[in-house]
Amino acid sequence: MQIQILLFGIVADLVGENSLNFSLPEKTTVLTFKEKLTEIYPQLQNYNSYAIAVNETYALDDIVLNDTDIVAIIPPVSGG
Repeated sequence: MQIQILLFGIVADLVGENSLNFSLPEKTTVLTFKEKLTEIYPQLQNYNSYAIAVNETYALDDIVLNDTDIVAIIPPVSGG
């Protein structure tokens, strides 16, 4: 299956891209996706405080991804 990944903030800086197309096996969970992402982009291994949104809704690790989903990787936001 194919998903689109949107990257923001420090995650986009570490990967060097704002968006990616990603191929995954059917029934991949968010947790498995995050593991695969760090295999491909090892610079993310020490950075795990980001949130995942699937189709504009925050997702927990047990959510199953579907073909054509849009997955956003959202780093923590701070400011004042």
